[in-house]
Amino acid sequence: MKKINLLIAVLFLTMVSGFTVVKGQDFKYGITANGHRGSIVGVHDRSVGKWGAGLGVFGQIPLVENDIFDSAWLYLTGQLEYTMQGENAKVNTDLYGIQKFHHDYVAAELYLKYFFHRNNNKSDIFIFAGPKIEFLVREDRKVDPAYDLVHYKFNLDDKVKGFGYGVSFGAGLQVSQRMEAFIRYDRGFSKVYPNNNTHNTYNRLIAVGVNYYLNDSWR
Repeated sequence: MKKINLLIAVLFLTMVSGFTVVKGQDFKYGITANGHRGSIVGVHDRSVGKWGAGLGVFGQIPLVENDIFDSAWLYLTGQLEYTMQGENAKVNTDLYGIQKFHHDYVAAELYLKYFFHRNNNKSDIFIFAGPKIEFLVREDRKVDPAYDLVHYKFNLDDKVKGFGYGVSFGAGLQVSQRMEAFIRYDRGFSKVYPNNNTHNTYNRLIAVGVNYYLNDSWR
């Protein structure tokens, strides 16, 4: 399984690098940041989710260019980010306190990004969607041992999976030539807790963020 995970990562990076070489002069790049609220589905009764943040870099190339204005309405965007996820739960807090299950990931997304347009008149509004993979780099679990004695048989959460995959999609607005604002939803398809044989226990989050282009380029 580790070899498969490594192969996926290599293929992702190779694809983005290949497009960079072919379309080098049109290549755009920048930084991305977001604030999000996430949770792990199917586990930890009375979960209240967790606020977190993400910070990363992206590269973008045009796939279908406009005839005018040196711009495009369809892009391929590769993104790499550090993202703080997980959840909190409040089961009998008078006895156990708040249960914290915090997981940090290095994640990669590959988006198709589509700007609405008509007769080469390009809108400022866009949508995007694509696959996501993530690698666990930090686990911070803070629960009362007495909580685990009672609730482990329900949660089955003693092991956290180091690799995950899913889908990410959203919509955004071009604020200026260099900045975009967006809203995004990520939904995992893999288990966070592989020993839990009763639920999928996948990651999910909803985020609001911005992209900032570091190179000056037409839209």
